[in-house]
This record gives sequence, C-alpha cells and structure tokens, in this order.
Amino acid sequence: MPRLRSLRLPILALLLLGGCATSGVPEAIRDPVLPSPAVTEVQQQREIFIGQRVRWGGSILDVHNARETTQIEILARPLNSSGEPDDRSRGPGRFIVEMPGFRDPAEYPKQRRLTVVGPLARMETRDVGDYPYPYPVVAADVWYLWPNPPPVVPVSPYDYPWYRPWYGPWYGPWPGPWYGPWY
Repeated sequence: MPRLRSLRLPILALLLLGGCATSGVPEAIRDPVLPSPAVTEVQQQREIFIGQRVRWGGSILDVHNARETTQIEILARPLNSSGEPDDRSRGPGRFIVEMPGFRDPAEYPKQRRLTVVGPLARMETRDVGDYPYPYPVVAADVWYLWPNPPPVVPVSPYDYPWYRPWYGPWYGPWPGPWYGPWY
C-alpha cells in the first residue's frame, strides 16, 4: 500500500502532461517531414508531381461550391514547423483545395488561414483578371482552418508605470495630506 501512494504523484504528473500535449491540429498538418514541392515548382513541371502528397497552406481567396465538392482558392504561404501559414511573408503562388461535400463560405471567409494535406489531383487553368493562371488542385483528405489571431491592441504611452502615479485617482502613490487630491 505505501508503494502505491508513492506512485500517485508521478502518475498524476504524467496525466497532466499528457493532457497538455494534445491539440486540435491534426498530426498530418503538424508533421513537417512530408516533402512538399513549392507551388511554382508544380506549375512548371506538372507531370512529375501529379499524385504526390503535399502539405500546403495559405490565405483563402475564394470559395466555390459544386454539387458534391467545394473548391477553395488559396494564396499559398510558407508554413512554420507546426504547419501554420505565415501571413507576413509573400505568397509564392495560388492553388485550389478540393474538399468533399458542402463547405459554408461563411465558415471559410476570405483571408482566413487554411492548411491542407492530400495528393495533387490535376492542374486547372483559370483566369486571374485577363491572365490564364495554372492552378494545382489538391484533393484534401486532411485540413485545418486556423483560428483568427487575437487583435493587436495599440499601447498608449500613458499606460506605462512611470506615468501612472500622475494620473491615478489621488495623483500620487504616496499617502498623506501633502500628496493627496488637490481638487
């Protein structure tokens, strides 16, 4: 019985750490081992890459629903080690993600980040303005819609601690009648 008591703490620690390790991002998205060619590489050498599995991501440009599939046009972005697209970097090209079933365009709005894993199904040519653009089409079997980043709140210079004593309710951090409210 005393031996069982001594094992309680390590077991509890393992359970807590195991709970922290899980995330909502699928393993295939987080796996950086999958060798993915660049979108521009696929556009130049089409025949070589058809059927190869890729892990690509980027910002949503448009959503088109067909009878049995949804096609999402993506501006490709480089992925970090966990598979999240980097919005600050330049997009190396565009590609189309083909998903089974209906996807509501309200749930996949423009500029939202999406990462997909799946085989390259084919190439499609669509117009971007007046330019015929070759789109690689990924038949996604795993995808993850990244949450919106938290808004950045601008910091006022008056929020720093060295300004606070002069703008507090009593105009100073010191007690006493000489430093109290002067109104």
